[in-house]
Amino acid sequence: METIIRDCLDGKQGAWNMLVDLYSKKVFNMAYQFAGSVPEAEDLTQDIFLKLHGALPKYDFGKSFTAWFLTLAKNTLIDEYRRTKWEKRQRDEFDERLHAAADGDDPERALAREEARKLLWAGLDALPPDMRLAVILKEIQGKKYEDVAEILGLPVGTVKSRINRGRLQLAKILRDRPGIPEGGHP
Repeated sequence: METIIRDCLDGKQGAWNMLVDLYSKKVFNMAYQFAGSVPEAEDLTQDIFLKLHGALPKYDFGKSFTAWFLTLAKNTLIDEYRRTKWEKRQRDEFDERLHAAADGDDPERALAREEARKLLWAGLDALPPDMRLAVILKEIQGKKYEDVAEILGLPVGTVKSRINRGRLQLAKILRDRPGIPEGGHP
């Protein structure tokens, strides 16, 4: 692998093609799990390899290339998550479910629900990106731990730990925010 990487750094096209061939399926699968559609996964896969091309000179040969590259891929997907409207779409779906549940409520209760929703999303936005993504996938989208692990490319134990830490950190953020009385409801 070291020879292929050094050849890539020297600008040898055959080495780059070999590197892409070795990792394209794994990266595409990660991207597909993230995006849920083939065209989006193809675009994300291309973006990841473009990012690799720019980051390759920074690679430390003393570390596992696969682990380094898959971390770069995962971070690219998290960055894409932040840049796109994916989160907004999730919020809109969450809002629709919340409003559907609130049908028939009086205006005061509807306003309280809207405030609670805003506080929840503000709290989620305050979490670190990797933790926030895990919590959203599990708690808002209702995915199983195994599915979250596959999407993020992490072991299930790591995902459970992130989600647990995310819940605790979210609870602390929400508890410390002004506008939330001791009972926990605005």
